[in-house]
Amino acid sequence: MDYASSFYFTAPELGLSLSGLVLLMVAAFAGRGTGRIVTILSVAALVAATCWTANLLTNEAFAAGSDAWNGLYRMDAFASFAKILLYLATIGVLIVTPKFFEATGEYRPEYPVLMLFGAVGMGMMVSAVDLMTLYIGLELMSLASYVLASFMRSDDRSAEAGLKYFVLGALASGILLYGMSLIYGFTGSTSYPGIRVALDGGIGTGAMFGIVFVLAGLAFKIAAVPFHMWTPDVYEGSPTPVTAFFATAPKVAAVAILMRMAFDPFGGNVEVWQQIVIFAALASIVIGALGAIGQENLKRLLAYSSINNVGFILVGLAAATEQGAAAMLVYLTIYVAMSLGSFVALMMLRDEDGKQRETFADIAGLSVTRPALAWCLLLLMFSLAGIPPLFGFYGKFAVFQAAVQADMIFLAAIGIAASVIGAFYYIKFVKVMFFDQPANVIVAEPSKARWIVLGLAVIFISPLGYVTTVALGNLTARAASALFFVV
Repeated sequence: MDYASSFYFTAPELGLSLSGLVLLMVAAFAGRGTGRIVTILSVAALVAATCWTANLLTNEAFAAGSDAWNGLYRMDAFASFAKILLYLATIGVLIVTPKFFEATGEYRPEYPVLMLFGAVGMGMMVSAVDLMTLYIGLELMSLASYVLASFMRSDDRSAEAGLKYFVLGALASGILLYGMSLIYGFTGSTSYPGIRVALDGGIGTGAMFGIVFVLAGLAFKIAAVPFHMWTPDVYEGSPTPVTAFFATAPKVAAVAILMRMAFDPFGGNVEVWQQIVIFAALASIVIGALGAIGQENLKRLLAYSSINNVGFILVGLAAATEQGAAAMLVYLTIYVAMSLGSFVALMMLRDEDGKQRETFADIAGLSVTRPALAWCLLLLMFSLAGIPPLFGFYGKFAVFQAAVQADMIFLAAIGIAASVIGAFYYIKFVKVMFFDQPANVIVAEPSKARWIVLGLAVIFISPLGYVTTVALGNLTARAASALFFVV
Protein backbone atom coordinates (compact mmCIF):
# COMPACT_ATOMS: atom_id res chain seq x y z
CA MET A 1 0.00 0.00 0.00
CA ASP A 2 1.23 3.48 -0.91
CA TYR A 3 0.90 5.46 2.33
CA ALA A 4 1.78 8.75 0.63
CA SER A 5 -1.15 8.41 -1.78
CA SER A 6 -3.48 7.35 1.03
CA PHE A 7 -2.59 10.41 3.10
CA TYR A 8 -2.94 12.62 0.02
CA PHE A 9 -6.41 11.36 -0.85
CA THR A 10 -7.69 11.52 2.74
CA ALA A 11 -6.17 14.94 3.48
CA PRO A 12 -9.59 16.67 3.84
CA GLU A 13 -10.71 14.22 6.55
CA LEU A 14 -7.34 14.29 8.28
CA GLY A 15 -7.17 18.08 8.17
CA LEU A 16 -10.70 18.51 9.52
CA SER A 17 -10.06 15.93 12.26
CA LEU A 18 -6.90 17.69 13.42
CA SER A 19 -8.64 21.07 13.23
CA GLY A 20 -11.51 19.74 15.31
CA LEU A 21 -9.19 18.36 17.98
CA VAL A 22 -7.17 21.58 18.20
CA LEU A 23 -10.29 23.76 18.36
CA LEU A 24 -11.76 21.45 20.99
CA MET A 25 -8.72 22.14 23.17
CA VAL A 26 -9.12 25.87 22.52
CA ALA A 27 -12.74 25.66 23.61
CA ALA A 28 -11.86 23.66 26.71
CA PHE A 29 -9.10 25.97 27.96
CA ALA A 30 -10.23 29.39 26.68
CA GLY A 31 -13.89 29.09 27.66
CA ARG A 32 -17.24 29.97 26.10
CA GLY A 33 -16.12 33.37 24.92
CA THR A 34 -14.21 31.79 22.04
CA GLY A 35 -17.35 30.71 20.17
CA ARG A 36 -17.02 33.25 17.38
CA ILE A 37 -13.28 32.76 16.77
CA VAL A 38 -13.68 28.96 16.82
CA THR A 39 -16.47 29.35 14.25
CA ILE A 40 -14.25 31.47 11.99
CA LEU A 41 -11.40 28.96 12.24
CA SER A 42 -13.82 26.09 11.54
CA VAL A 43 -15.04 27.86 8.41
CA ALA A 44 -11.41 28.36 7.35
CA ALA A 45 -10.72 24.63 7.82
CA LEU A 46 -13.77 23.74 5.73
CA VAL A 47 -12.76 26.20 3.01
CA ALA A 48 -9.31 24.58 2.86
CA ALA A 49 -10.90 21.10 2.65
CA THR A 50 -13.18 22.36 -0.13
CA CYS A 51 -10.26 23.74 -2.15
CA TRP A 52 -8.26 20.52 -1.76
CA THR A 53 -11.24 18.42 -2.82
CA ALA A 54 -11.96 20.72 -5.78
CA ASN A 55 -8.42 20.09 -7.01
CA LEU A 56 -9.00 16.34 -6.84
CA LEU A 57 -12.28 16.77 -8.74
CA THR A 58 -10.87 18.88 -11.59
CA ASN A 59 -7.41 17.30 -11.90
CA GLU A 60 -7.33 15.03 -14.94
CA ALA A 61 -4.67 12.86 -13.29
CA PHE A 62 -7.32 11.58 -10.87
CA ALA A 63 -10.16 11.17 -13.37
CA ALA A 64 -10.47 7.42 -12.83
CA GLY A 65 -10.12 7.67 -9.06
CA SER A 66 -8.04 5.56 -6.75
CA ASP A 67 -8.39 3.50 -3.59
CA ALA A 68 -6.63 4.23 -0.30
CA TRP A 69 -5.90 2.34 2.93
CA ASN A 70 -6.06 -1.13 1.38
CA GLY A 71 -9.38 -0.59 -0.38
CA LEU A 72 -11.28 0.90 2.57
CA TYR A 73 -11.59 4.36 1.02
CA ARG A 74 -11.99 5.60 -2.54
CA MET A 75 -11.15 8.99 -3.97
CA ASP A 76 -13.05 9.57 -7.18
CA ALA A 77 -14.98 12.36 -8.88
CA PHE A 78 -18.26 11.23 -7.33
CA ALA A 79 -16.94 11.44 -3.76
CA SER A 80 -15.19 14.74 -4.49
CA PHE A 81 -18.36 16.32 -5.89
CA ALA A 82 -20.45 15.19 -2.92
CA LYS A 83 -17.84 16.41 -0.43
CA ILE A 84 -17.65 19.86 -2.00
CA LEU A 85 -21.43 20.12 -1.79
CA LEU A 86 -21.62 19.08 1.86
CA TYR A 87 -18.64 21.25 2.86
CA LEU A 88 -20.24 24.32 1.23
CA ALA A 89 -23.53 23.58 2.99
CA THR A 90 -21.75 23.30 6.36
CA ILE A 91 -19.89 26.57 5.71
CA GLY A 92 -23.17 28.32 4.91
CA VAL A 93 -24.77 27.08 8.12
CA LEU A 94 -21.79 28.08 10.28
CA ILE A 95 -21.74 31.59 8.81
CA VAL A 96 -25.35 32.30 9.82
CA THR A 97 -25.35 30.46 13.16
CA PRO A 98 -23.73 32.80 15.77
CA LYS A 99 -26.34 35.53 15.37
CA PHE A 100 -29.12 33.02 16.04
CA PHE A 101 -27.87 32.21 19.54
CA GLU A 102 -27.10 35.80 20.56
CA ALA A 103 -30.58 36.35 21.98
CA THR A 104 -30.31 33.37 24.35
CA GLY A 105 -26.56 33.48 25.00
CA GLU A 106 -26.34 29.72 24.44
CA TYR A 107 -23.74 29.73 21.69
CA ARG A 108 -20.73 27.68 22.69
CA PRO A 109 -17.53 26.79 20.79
CA GLU A 110 -18.50 23.12 20.86
CA TYR A 111 -21.08 23.86 18.15
CA PRO A 112 -18.66 24.45 15.24
CA VAL A 113 -16.43 21.62 16.50
CA LEU A 114 -19.39 19.23 16.29
CA MET A 115 -20.02 20.49 12.75
CA LEU A 116 -16.40 19.71 11.84
CA PHE A 117 -16.56 16.17 13.19
CA GLY A 118 -19.89 15.70 11.44
CA ALA A 119 -18.23 16.80 8.18
CA VAL A 120 -15.44 14.25 8.76
CA GLY A 121 -18.01 11.48 9.19
CA MET A 122 -19.90 12.54 6.09
CA GLY A 123 -16.68 12.63 4.07
CA MET A 124 -15.85 9.10 5.17
CA MET A 125 -19.34 7.95 4.21
CA VAL A 126 -19.25 9.16 0.62
CA SER A 127 -15.74 7.76 0.06
CA ALA A 128 -16.39 4.44 1.78
CA VAL A 129 -15.97 1.31 -0.33
CA ASP A 130 -16.13 -1.04 2.63
CA LEU A 131 -19.02 -1.64 5.01
CA MET A 132 -16.85 -0.96 8.06
CA THR A 133 -15.72 2.44 6.77
CA LEU A 134 -19.31 3.29 5.93
CA TYR A 135 -20.57 2.45 9.40
CA ILE A 136 -17.80 4.34 11.20
CA GLY A 137 -18.45 7.45 9.12
CA LEU A 138 -22.21 7.13 9.59
CA GLU A 139 -21.94 6.89 13.37
CA LEU A 140 -19.49 9.78 13.57
CA MET A 141 -21.97 11.95 11.67
CA SER A 142 -24.94 10.67 13.67
CA LEU A 143 -23.38 11.20 17.12
CA ALA A 144 -22.58 14.81 16.26
CA SER A 145 -26.12 15.30 14.92
CA TYR A 146 -27.80 13.97 18.08
CA VAL A 147 -25.96 16.54 20.20
CA LEU A 148 -26.64 19.37 17.76
CA ALA A 149 -30.38 18.63 17.74
CA SER A 150 -30.55 19.13 21.52
CA PHE A 151 -28.08 22.02 21.64
CA MET A 152 -30.49 24.58 23.12
CA ARG A 153 -30.68 23.45 26.73
CA SER A 154 -33.27 26.06 27.65
CA ASP A 155 -35.73 24.81 25.03
CA ASP A 156 -37.72 21.68 25.85
CA ARG A 157 -38.50 21.18 22.16
CA SER A 158 -34.80 20.95 21.38
CA ALA A 159 -34.25 18.32 24.08
CA GLU A 160 -37.22 16.36 22.76
CA ALA A 161 -35.92 16.58 19.20
CA GLY A 162 -32.50 15.31 20.26
CA LEU A 163 -34.02 12.39 22.17
CA LYS A 164 -36.34 11.38 19.32
CA TYR A 165 -33.54 11.62 16.80
CA PHE A 166 -31.26 9.53 19.00
CA VAL A 167 -33.80 6.75 19.66
CA LEU A 168 -34.98 6.45 16.05
CA GLY A 169 -31.46 6.95 14.70
CA ALA A 170 -30.18 4.13 16.89
CA LEU A 171 -32.98 1.91 15.57
CA ALA A 172 -32.06 2.75 11.97
CA SER A 173 -28.37 2.11 12.68
CA GLY A 174 -29.29 -1.28 14.12
CA ILE A 175 -31.30 -2.14 11.02
CA LEU A 176 -28.42 -1.05 8.80
CA LEU A 177 -25.88 -3.04 10.83
CA TYR A 178 -28.07 -6.14 10.72
CA GLY A 179 -28.31 -5.81 6.93
CA MET A 180 -24.53 -5.49 6.72
CA SER A 181 -24.08 -8.62 8.81
CA LEU A 182 -26.40 -10.56 6.48
CA ILE A 183 -24.52 -9.33 3.41
CA TYR A 184 -21.19 -10.27 4.97
CA GLY A 185 -22.54 -13.66 6.00
CA PHE A 186 -23.80 -14.52 2.53
CA THR A 187 -21.01 -12.96 0.46
CA GLY A 188 -17.99 -13.45 2.72
CA SER A 189 -16.77 -9.89 2.19
CA THR A 190 -17.28 -6.38 3.53
CA SER A 191 -15.63 -4.62 0.57
CA TYR A 192 -17.90 -3.31 -2.18
CA PRO A 193 -15.99 -5.01 -5.04
CA GLY A 194 -15.99 -8.31 -3.15
CA ILE A 195 -19.73 -8.06 -2.46
CA ARG A 196 -20.46 -7.29 -6.10
CA VAL A 197 -18.46 -10.27 -7.34
CA ALA A 198 -20.24 -12.58 -4.89
CA LEU A 199 -23.72 -11.27 -5.76
CA ASP A 200 -23.07 -11.39 -9.51
CA GLY A 201 -22.68 -15.14 -9.12
CA GLY A 202 -26.28 -15.42 -7.93
CA ILE A 203 -28.25 -13.87 -5.12
CA GLY A 204 -29.98 -15.92 -2.45
CA THR A 205 -32.82 -15.09 -0.10
CA GLY A 206 -30.51 -14.20 2.78
CA ALA A 207 -28.47 -11.75 0.72
CA MET A 208 -31.68 -10.25 -0.63
CA PHE A 209 -32.89 -9.58 2.91
CA GLY A 210 -29.53 -8.01 3.65
CA ILE A 211 -29.93 -5.59 0.73
CA VAL A 212 -33.43 -4.66 1.90
CA PHE A 213 -32.25 -3.98 5.46
CA VAL A 214 -29.33 -1.85 4.26
CA LEU A 215 -31.61 0.19 2.01
CA ALA A 216 -34.09 0.60 4.87
CA GLY A 217 -31.38 1.93 7.18
CA LEU A 218 -30.20 4.41 4.54
CA ALA A 219 -33.79 5.43 3.77
CA PHE A 220 -34.07 6.64 7.36
CA LYS A 221 -31.05 8.88 6.92
CA ILE A 222 -32.53 10.56 3.84
CA ALA A 223 -36.05 10.71 5.40
CA ALA A 224 -37.70 8.67 2.66
CA VAL A 225 -41.15 7.18 3.20
CA PRO A 226 -41.88 4.96 5.16
CA PHE A 227 -38.89 5.94 7.35
CA HIS A 228 -39.74 9.64 7.51
CA MET A 229 -41.59 9.79 10.83
CA TRP A 230 -38.78 11.54 12.72
CA THR A 231 -38.35 14.41 10.31
CA PRO A 232 -41.18 16.87 11.21
CA ASP A 233 -40.59 16.67 14.97
CA VAL A 234 -36.80 16.90 14.74
CA TYR A 235 -36.90 19.74 12.21
CA GLU A 236 -39.37 21.71 14.33
CA GLY A 237 -37.68 21.15 17.69
CA SER A 238 -34.05 21.63 16.69
CA PRO A 239 -32.54 25.12 16.60
CA THR A 240 -33.17 26.57 13.14
CA PRO A 241 -29.46 26.57 12.09
CA VAL A 242 -29.26 22.89 13.06
CA THR A 243 -32.39 22.21 11.04
CA ALA A 244 -30.74 23.94 8.08
CA PHE A 245 -27.73 21.67 8.58
CA PHE A 246 -29.89 18.51 8.73
CA ALA A 247 -31.70 19.51 5.55
CA THR A 248 -28.51 20.03 3.56
CA ALA A 249 -25.13 18.47 4.40
CA PRO A 250 -26.21 15.14 6.00
CA LYS A 251 -28.83 14.80 3.28
CA VAL A 252 -26.12 15.07 0.62
CA ALA A 253 -23.98 12.47 2.38
CA ALA A 254 -26.87 10.04 2.86
CA VAL A 255 -28.06 10.32 -0.74
CA ALA A 256 -24.48 9.92 -1.99
CA ILE A 257 -23.85 6.74 -0.01
CA LEU A 258 -27.23 5.35 -1.10
CA MET A 259 -26.18 5.94 -4.71
CA ARG A 260 -22.80 4.29 -4.20
CA MET A 261 -24.34 1.29 -2.48
CA ALA A 262 -26.98 0.86 -5.18
CA PHE A 263 -24.64 1.21 -8.16
CA ASP A 264 -21.45 -0.36 -6.76
CA PRO A 265 -21.95 -3.47 -4.58
CA PHE A 266 -25.61 -3.91 -5.61
CA GLY A 267 -25.11 -2.67 -9.18
CA GLY A 268 -25.42 -6.14 -10.68
CA ASN A 269 -28.77 -6.76 -8.97
CA VAL A 270 -30.80 -3.75 -10.01
CA GLU A 271 -33.98 -5.81 -10.22
CA VAL A 272 -33.75 -6.56 -6.48
CA TRP A 273 -33.82 -2.96 -5.27
CA GLN A 274 -35.39 -1.02 -8.14
CA GLN A 275 -39.00 -1.73 -7.15
CA ILE A 276 -38.25 -0.70 -3.57
CA VAL A 277 -36.82 2.61 -4.76
CA ILE A 278 -39.79 3.25 -7.07
CA PHE A 279 -42.20 2.75 -4.17
CA ALA A 280 -40.14 4.97 -1.84
CA ALA A 281 -39.94 7.69 -4.51
CA LEU A 282 -43.65 7.82 -5.23
CA ALA A 283 -44.66 7.47 -1.57
CA SER A 284 -42.26 10.24 -0.54
CA ILE A 285 -43.55 12.59 -3.25
CA VAL A 286 -47.20 12.04 -2.34
CA ILE A 287 -46.96 11.83 1.46
CA GLY A 288 -44.51 14.73 1.62
CA ALA A 289 -46.91 16.90 -0.39
CA LEU A 290 -50.08 15.87 1.45
CA GLY A 291 -48.44 16.10 4.88
CA ALA A 292 -47.36 19.69 4.27
CA ILE A 293 -50.80 20.99 3.31
CA GLY A 294 -52.21 21.30 6.84
CA GLN A 295 -49.06 22.63 8.53
CA GLU A 296 -49.00 26.04 10.19
CA ASN A 297 -45.44 25.80 11.52
CA LEU A 298 -43.03 26.78 8.75
CA LYS A 299 -40.26 24.43 9.90
CA ARG A 300 -42.62 21.44 9.93
CA LEU A 301 -43.82 22.43 6.46
CA LEU A 302 -40.24 22.51 5.18
CA ALA A 303 -39.68 19.11 6.80
CA TYR A 304 -42.46 17.63 4.67
CA SER A 305 -41.06 19.56 1.72
CA SER A 306 -37.75 17.79 2.36
CA ILE A 307 -39.52 14.41 2.25
CA ASN A 308 -41.24 15.45 -0.96
CA ASN A 309 -37.96 16.48 -2.60
CA VAL A 310 -36.25 13.24 -1.57
CA GLY A 311 -38.92 11.48 -3.59
CA PHE A 312 -37.95 13.44 -6.70
CA ILE A 313 -34.27 12.64 -6.10
CA LEU A 314 -35.11 8.93 -5.84
CA VAL A 315 -36.75 9.07 -9.27
CA GLY A 316 -33.24 9.43 -10.68
CA LEU A 317 -32.05 6.43 -8.65
CA ALA A 318 -34.99 4.34 -9.87
CA ALA A 319 -33.84 4.95 -13.44
CA ALA A 320 -30.66 3.01 -12.53
CA THR A 321 -28.67 4.67 -15.31
CA GLU A 322 -25.64 6.93 -15.47
CA GLN A 323 -27.87 9.76 -16.65
CA GLY A 324 -30.16 9.17 -13.68
CA ALA A 325 -27.21 9.42 -11.29
CA ALA A 326 -26.07 12.68 -12.92
CA ALA A 327 -29.64 14.05 -12.67
CA MET A 328 -29.71 13.18 -8.96
CA LEU A 329 -26.55 15.19 -8.38
CA VAL A 330 -27.95 18.15 -10.33
CA TYR A 331 -31.15 18.07 -8.27
CA LEU A 332 -29.19 17.66 -5.05
CA THR A 333 -27.05 20.71 -5.82
CA ILE A 334 -30.06 22.91 -6.50
CA TYR A 335 -31.93 21.48 -3.50
CA VAL A 336 -29.08 22.37 -1.13
CA ALA A 337 -29.21 26.00 -2.27
CA MET A 338 -33.01 26.11 -1.97
CA SER A 339 -33.07 24.53 1.50
CA LEU A 340 -30.22 26.60 2.87
CA GLY A 341 -31.81 29.79 1.58
CA SER A 342 -35.23 28.85 2.98
CA PHE A 343 -33.97 28.17 6.49
CA VAL A 344 -31.77 31.28 6.51
CA ALA A 345 -34.90 33.25 5.65
CA LEU A 346 -36.71 31.60 8.57
CA MET A 347 -33.85 32.58 10.90
CA MET A 348 -34.51 36.20 9.95
CA LEU A 349 -38.10 36.03 11.23
CA ARG A 350 -37.54 37.70 14.61
CA ASP A 351 -39.81 39.94 16.70
CA GLU A 352 -38.68 43.02 18.60
CA ASP A 353 -37.72 40.87 21.61
CA GLY A 354 -35.40 38.76 19.46
CA LYS A 355 -37.70 35.73 19.68
CA GLN A 356 -37.82 33.36 16.73
CA ARG A 357 -41.12 33.38 14.81
CA GLU A 358 -42.01 30.42 12.64
CA THR A 359 -45.74 30.29 11.82
CA PHE A 360 -47.82 31.52 8.90
CA ALA A 361 -49.57 34.00 11.19
CA ASP A 362 -46.21 35.65 11.86
CA ILE A 363 -45.44 36.31 8.18
CA ALA A 364 -48.87 37.74 7.30
CA GLY A 365 -48.39 40.83 5.16
CA LEU A 366 -44.63 40.45 5.17
CA SER A 367 -44.45 42.02 1.71
CA VAL A 368 -45.50 45.34 3.28
CA THR A 369 -43.28 45.29 6.39
CA ARG A 370 -40.24 43.40 4.99
CA PRO A 371 -40.55 43.38 1.18
CA ALA A 372 -36.99 42.18 0.43
CA LEU A 373 -37.35 39.15 2.70
CA ALA A 374 -40.83 38.41 1.33
CA TRP A 375 -39.61 38.42 -2.28
CA CYS A 376 -36.67 36.17 -1.39
CA LEU A 377 -39.07 33.69 0.24
CA LEU A 378 -41.35 33.85 -2.78
CA LEU A 379 -38.52 32.95 -5.16
CA LEU A 380 -37.32 30.13 -2.90
CA MET A 381 -40.80 28.62 -2.52
CA PHE A 382 -41.54 28.83 -6.25
CA SER A 383 -38.19 27.20 -6.98
CA LEU A 384 -38.94 24.40 -4.52
CA ALA A 385 -42.26 23.92 -6.31
CA GLY A 386 -40.38 23.59 -9.61
CA ILE A 387 -42.07 26.55 -11.29
CA PRO A 388 -40.19 27.85 -14.36
CA PRO A 389 -38.12 29.84 -15.06
CA LEU A 390 -36.60 29.35 -11.60
CA PHE A 391 -33.71 26.90 -11.33
CA GLY A 392 -35.66 24.40 -9.23
CA PHE A 393 -37.57 23.53 -12.40
CA TYR A 394 -34.33 22.38 -14.05
CA GLY A 395 -33.68 19.87 -11.24
CA LYS A 396 -37.10 18.26 -11.66
CA PHE A 397 -36.73 18.31 -15.44
CA ALA A 398 -33.40 16.47 -15.19
CA VAL A 399 -34.69 13.59 -13.05
CA PHE A 400 -37.90 13.17 -15.04
CA GLN A 401 -35.95 13.21 -18.29
CA ALA A 402 -33.70 10.46 -16.94
CA ALA A 403 -36.76 8.41 -15.95
CA VAL A 404 -38.33 8.82 -19.42
CA GLN A 405 -35.11 7.81 -21.18
CA ALA A 406 -34.98 4.72 -18.93
CA ASP A 407 -38.48 3.78 -20.24
CA MET A 408 -40.11 4.67 -16.91
CA ILE A 409 -42.72 6.98 -18.41
CA PHE A 410 -45.33 5.85 -15.87
CA LEU A 411 -43.07 6.82 -12.95
CA ALA A 412 -42.31 10.21 -14.50
CA ALA A 413 -46.00 10.86 -15.22
CA ILE A 414 -47.04 10.11 -11.64
CA GLY A 415 -44.19 12.20 -10.28
CA ILE A 416 -45.13 15.18 -12.46
CA ALA A 417 -48.80 14.90 -11.46
CA ALA A 418 -47.93 14.63 -7.77
CA SER A 419 -45.65 17.65 -7.98
CA VAL A 420 -48.74 19.76 -8.68
CA ILE A 421 -50.00 18.92 -5.18
CA GLY A 422 -46.85 20.37 -3.67
CA ALA A 423 -47.40 23.67 -5.44
CA PHE A 424 -50.39 24.34 -3.17
CA TYR A 425 -48.52 24.78 0.08
CA TYR A 426 -45.71 26.73 -1.56
CA ILE A 427 -48.24 29.14 -3.03
CA LYS A 428 -49.71 29.52 0.47
CA PHE A 429 -46.56 31.45 1.39
CA VAL A 430 -47.36 33.95 -1.36
CA LYS A 431 -51.00 34.29 -0.33
CA VAL A 432 -50.13 34.94 3.32
CA MET A 433 -47.20 37.29 2.68
CA PHE A 434 -48.72 39.32 -0.16
CA PHE A 435 -52.49 39.28 0.38
CA ASP A 436 -53.14 39.00 4.15
CA GLN A 437 -53.26 41.94 6.51
CA PRO A 438 -49.79 42.74 7.97
CA ALA A 439 -49.14 41.14 11.37
CA ASN A 440 -46.41 43.70 12.10
CA VAL A 441 -44.50 41.10 14.11
CA ILE A 442 -41.21 40.76 12.23
CA VAL A 443 -38.62 43.48 12.76
CA ALA A 444 -35.64 44.43 10.61
CA GLU A 445 -32.79 41.92 10.35
CA PRO A 446 -29.38 43.57 10.91
CA SER A 447 -27.21 40.52 10.14
CA LYS A 448 -25.17 41.10 6.97
CA ALA A 449 -23.91 37.51 7.02
CA ARG A 450 -27.43 36.14 6.68
CA TRP A 451 -28.29 38.54 3.88
CA ILE A 452 -25.15 37.48 2.00
CA VAL A 453 -25.92 33.74 2.30
CA LEU A 454 -29.60 34.31 1.47
CA GLY A 455 -28.68 36.54 -1.48
CA LEU A 456 -26.26 33.98 -2.93
CA ALA A 457 -28.85 31.20 -2.58
CA VAL A 458 -31.56 33.30 -4.25
CA ILE A 459 -29.27 34.30 -7.11
CA PHE A 460 -28.34 30.66 -7.70
CA ILE A 461 -31.97 29.45 -7.80
CA SER A 462 -33.10 32.40 -9.93
CA PRO A 463 -33.04 32.27 -13.76
CA LEU A 464 -29.41 33.37 -13.47
CA GLY A 465 -28.67 29.85 -12.22
CA TYR A 466 -29.10 28.54 -15.76
CA VAL A 467 -25.75 30.12 -16.56
CA THR A 468 -24.17 27.31 -14.54
CA THR A 469 -25.94 24.46 -16.35
CA VAL A 470 -23.02 23.65 -18.67
CA ALA A 471 -20.43 23.55 -15.88
CA LEU A 472 -22.82 21.76 -13.52
CA GLY A 473 -23.73 19.24 -16.22
CA ASN A 474 -20.07 18.49 -16.94
CA LEU A 475 -19.20 18.02 -13.26
CA THR A 476 -22.22 15.83 -12.50
CA ALA A 477 -21.61 13.72 -15.61
CA ARG A 478 -17.99 13.26 -14.54
CA ALA A 479 -19.08 12.28 -11.03
CA ALA A 480 -21.73 9.84 -12.28
CA SER A 481 -19.24 8.29 -14.68
CA ALA A 482 -16.85 7.61 -11.80
CA LEU A 483 -19.67 5.97 -9.88
CA PHE A 484 -20.28 3.48 -12.70
CA PHE A 485 -16.57 2.77 -13.17
CA VAL A 486 -16.05 -0.80 -11.91
CA VAL A 487 -12.53 -1.41 -10.60
